[in-house]
Amino acid sequence: MTLLVVGASGFLGAEVCRQAVAAGRRVVGTYHSGAVGVSGVAARRLDVTDRAAVRALLAEVRPDAVVSTPYRYDDWTITADGAAHVASASAQVRARLVHLSSDALHAGRPEPYADDDAPSPVFRYGAAKAAAETAVRLVDPGAVIVRTSLIVGEGSKQIQLCRDALAGRMSLFTDEVRCPVDVADLAAAVLELVDSDYAGPLNVAGADAVSRDELGLLVARHEGLDPAGMKTTTTVAAGLHRPTEVRLDSSRAAGLLRTRLRGVTELLG
Repeated sequence: MTLLVVGASGFLGAEVCRQAVAAGRRVVGTYHSGAVGVSGVAARRLDVTDRAAVRALLAEVRPDAVVSTPYRYDDWTITADGAAHVASASAQVRARLVHLSSDALHAGRPEPYADDDAPSPVFRYGAAKAAAETAVRLVDPGAVIVRTSLIVGEGSKQIQLCRDALAGRMSLFTDEVRCPVDVADLAAAVLELVDSDYAGPLNVAGADAVSRDELGLLVARHEGLDPAGMKTTTTVAAGLHRPTEVRLDSSRAAGLLRTRLRGVTELLG
């Protein structure tokens, strides 16, 4: 089969490409800036905000499946409009679509969020991810929408943030709780979903809920770093209005997939 990975130069997109190539799939990966540094991937430049360009590429490649991973935290047109363009073009060529979403579309609460809980965004990025989901579900009801959390692993932005805080260069939030997931686990789950007939939202996150400063302490222990100098703060003190406690209940995914979604305590233990 031919798999198109939109956003293949990103952290998750590149891992999806690596695993897909290793499994013998024909993979085409798109990038907007930078490069697709994965051997065996046919790299194509694509601006997902250009609807005509997206449609032209999919009409040319004719993929059997599309994994849509592109986003930019501060750019609505890429996160929301781009997702709509990819979904529309995928439906036009009858490709199976796996769309990557985020826990950022929830407002935050002590209780875990189920797969089918409606979005309740409280900041711009979360609203963009919610808008993207709405577009995808409208255009292609058969698509799977993967709601995930902080993505960790060697080379991840989240791990580097922890190292920076441990070095005193920035602060980690004590009141922001997430369910970090390993990039390899998430990519494997995405590829399983490509081959499935699951439709709709599905939580695919790690088994452990930890605060950002707890993640920093795990990184310190794993890498043998001194945690004494780690800087912390709260979202309130930092003047930010965004979700704090967002726990994803991934039990449905755990029962559906062969891939085991490890907790960050195991990953960094």
